[in-house]
Amino acid sequence: MKRVFICLLAALCGLGVSAAVLPDIVLQDVDGKNVNVANLGKTSKPVIISFFATWCKPCMRELKAVHEIYPDLQEETGVEMYIVSVDKGQDSQKVKPLVDGNGWEYHVLLDPNGTFARAMNVQPIPHMFILDSKGKIVYNHIGYNDGDETEIRKYLK
Repeated sequence: MKRVFICLLAALCGLGVSAAVLPDIVLQDVDGKNVNVANLGKTSKPVIISFFATWCKPCMRELKAVHEIYPDLQEETGVEMYIVSVDKGQDSQKVKPLVDGNGWEYHVLLDPNGTFARAMNVQPIPHMFILDSKGKIVYNHIGYNDGDETEIRKYLK
């Protein structure tokens, strides 16, 4: 009986992880518009959420690498990418020029207080999540090594 209870508990915990829901948190995008992150997974399209900072070299490498394959990913899967800056204070003023200067066509959100990052248990950065078309988190990756972006295609399909 004890074994059955432990298996049932493990199964229920597993269901909670696989059916993860984004928190009900409102952030601003780089244009000052409010975005409720809970709605990001409700688009019936796959979504990539990548937490970064302007001073983080691995973050910059990841975002540049994904930028090279992003048009193909969008065409193949309809994916939308949201990058979430955890820059604080004056560093957050560097985000829009950085994004514009690199020609990134990602949706850019600002999380200067780390509210969304804490809710998603993000530590350290870069930290990427992929949500399937039903809003379920199917990929959770910390850090970046050259070539990691090729994993994205696998999880989007």
